[in-house]
Amino acid sequence: MSDATLIAQKRTETGSNVARRLRRDGQVPAVVYGLDAGTDSVTVPARELDHILHSASGYNTLITLQVDGGKTLALARQVHRHPVKGTVVHVDFVRVRADQTIEAEIPIQFIGEAEGVRNGGLFEQSIFAVTVEALPGDIPNAFEHDISEMVIGDAIHVRDLAVPAGVTVLTEDDDVVAHISQPRAAEEEVVAAEGEEGEAAAEGAEAAPAEDAAE
Repeated sequence: MSDATLIAQKRTETGSNVARRLRRDGQVPAVVYGLDAGTDSVTVPARELDHILHSASGYNTLITLQVDGGKTLALARQVHRHPVKGTVVHVDFVRVRADQTIEAEIPIQFIGEAEGVRNGGLFEQSIFAVTVEALPGDIPNAFEHDISEMVIGDAIHVRDLAVPAGVTVLTEDDDVVAHISQPRAAEEEVVAAEGEEGEAAAEGAEAAPAEDAAE
């Protein structure tokens, strides 16, 4: 996990008017809580926060908040964005300890182009992130998985992901992350062929009694 530093300022004023003024000044209202240390209201610089959230580790970046000369280790959680502009309007920071495990959502990234896709198959992903537990410093940025050799009919399960030492995956091992299915046209051809075979068999079965009657 990457780490970063944010200079935070304590705030005593609250309310929507105050929040709008802070945002116009390039600051994001925030709260810091956790570890039974109470809740502090602060502001952090919007530009630096946005840079952290768009880094490789994203929301799992370990952040050192510097507040009034003190330092607090934290993670950004409950990030609220403007519904139209997409800018961060408020964020909750949760305090963490370097020697205490935490839970985090880790994204799954695929490498390469699957052989099955090159042959016309459809790559369908059903899980985009898995839940893990680890020390803050051991949280990976992402789980990478090479799909180059996957063929039509292959599937990736959670158990197939490469998990680094010190990380425990909490998502069920048997859950399917992604699979490659037959092209839809090919499936329709198979269904049509099976239908034709069924009709032919039914016609043969109906013709048999007629032959017996002729005898």
